[in-house]
Amino acid sequence: MMFKRPALPFGHPATLIATWFGSGLAAKAPGTWGSLAALPAALLLVWLGGVWALAAGVLVVFTIGLWAAGRYTAAGDDPDPGAVVIDEVAGQWLTLIPVALDPRYYLLAFLLFRFFDIVKPWPIRRLERGLPGAPGIMIDDIAAGAYAGTLCLIASQLLGQEAWL
Repeated sequence: MMFKRPALPFGHPATLIATWFGSGLAAKAPGTWGSLAALPAALLLVWLGGVWALAAGVLVVFTIGLWAAGRYTAAGDDPDPGAVVIDEVAGQWLTLIPVALDPRYYLLAFLLFRFFDIVKPWPIRRLERGLPGAPGIMIDDIAAGAYAGTLCLIASQLLGQEAWL
């Protein structure tokens, strides 16, 4: 089986948002697929409105992600289902903010975000475990995005990119 069965019907708004339009339903590495699926939307936001549109997107996705993740997990028996990848979208977009204007850094941003999301160094794992439900699902990826984004900013500055900040 290539895809997992969602906790709610696929057409349910919470499923579409929580799984980032089905990318989280991949049977293997749903977080990686969710992070990859976040990249084209990030490019579109940057193209339409620059870095500030991407930053606003992080806030919007985080906010609706709290609702969607909560609704999706309430429908199943797993408190943190892998299919919920809206948290990866928010974290990946946060990672991209310092380098959003230069797509050459998107691969680095993707790899750094996945690293921090998987390894969960202090205090990321503590945040994930300390907050129940949707807030715990969402906040660890925001923390991973902050770590990865900081390293992207440092790398871009070391390599001579002009800071937009």
